[in-house]
Amino acid sequence: MRLGLAFVRRKSKATSLSKSPKGGAPRARNAQSKKGGSRKDNGPKRSFAAKRDNRDGRDTRLARDARGGQKENTAVNRSNRREQPRSAPAPVAVEPIVREHKPTSARFETPASVLPVMVEMNGWEDYALLDMGHGQKLERYGRYTVIRPEAQAMGAPRLSESEWKRADAIFTGDVEEEGPGRWKFAKQVDEIWQMKYGPATFNGQFMSFRHVGVFPEQAAHWDWVGQQIKKADRQLKILNLFGYTGLASLLPAALGAHVTHVDASKKAIGWARENQELSGLEDKPIRWICDDAMKFVEREVRRGNTYDGIILDPPKYGRGPNGEVWDFFENVPHMLACVRKLLSPNAQFLLMSSYAIRASFLSSHELMRECLDGLPGTIESGELAIRELNGPRLLSTSLFSRWSAPDNTKAEGA
Repeated sequence: MRLGLAFVRRKSKATSLSKSPKGGAPRARNAQSKKGGSRKDNGPKRSFAAKRDNRDGRDTRLARDARGGQKENTAVNRSNRREQPRSAPAPVAVEPIVREHKPTSARFETPASVLPVMVEMNGWEDYALLDMGHGQKLERYGRYTVIRPEAQAMGAPRLSESEWKRADAIFTGDVEEEGPGRWKFAKQVDEIWQMKYGPATFNGQFMSFRHVGVFPEQAAHWDWVGQQIKKADRQLKILNLFGYTGLASLLPAALGAHVTHVDASKKAIGWARENQELSGLEDKPIRWICDDAMKFVEREVRRGNTYDGIILDPPKYGRGPNGEVWDFFENVPHMLACVRKLLSPNAQFLLMSSYAIRASFLSSHELMRECLDGLPGTIESGELAIRELNGPRLLSTSLFSRWSAPDNTKAEGA
């Protein structure tokens, strides 16, 4: 199937729309001032406290009306509010959030800390960061070059404008990190095309959330996990949470690891299994599980299962197959506390990447130290970045923290 479509936005002349700050439906902005109207003068501007009092009085009246009472005259209401003290609102029962309390040592003597660490990915045969600037990046995925929004590309492009115009596809529309948008194509392109990394062959596809089925900068972490597998010199049991299209599962499996791949999206699981078939790795021990990652981890803890290596690549926000809500800041601490219990006595590594969050790598580093307090080995934290092809610049893509056991030493106490 081939694509060759262009999309055009139209603006309404009557009102302008703005998004709700909480992601709700758009709301119309009042355009009265633009038409020459003026606001009515309602006297001196009220203070915030006055506004709050009026709001509380309004809520009291609405509650009384809902019980069947009649509305009183506005003037009488105002008089009553002046003469009678305002009663406190009725208490509302709130379900407390209960989290496991586990004391940790004050100094975190182990594991050792190494930070900051800048991990570079220089591209490979089927991927390259060609250029970046003015809030965009120019990349090559296999036989196609694409332009996508990139907030951290704040400088100016190195390549000429004509080089950018040769791109096969450009992502337009919503520029939020996980917001839907549209691809515009300069020519007909394949809906699906194939790429390779090492022993893995995988499909690329133009997705509505600006992605194409792979996060190329993760190649640096794929290689690091491969090094941990080879260093262990035994078959490792690996858990890959938020596994997406499966590259971080296929590559360890190709090295002999037994992998459990978990993702909440049936589509992503199907895509990953197609990639397994394309790679000729059907005989490798991979369990494909469509489930909410948090619920799966909690069940594994109750079952007493353990793993020698765990990979986490959680989103900022997400939903499970049954509507479960994932929020990075709310859920990651509990997730890591559970993951600690899943590390076997011979555990080799734990790797967590963080995308599109307003935090520092130091935050995830300290959280990792707290959760792994007392283990031998080392925690490294920093940023993952892509280097431009034939250029001096680096593009930061994500934060990470990763723990590895010391050489030839069991991680006792995991």
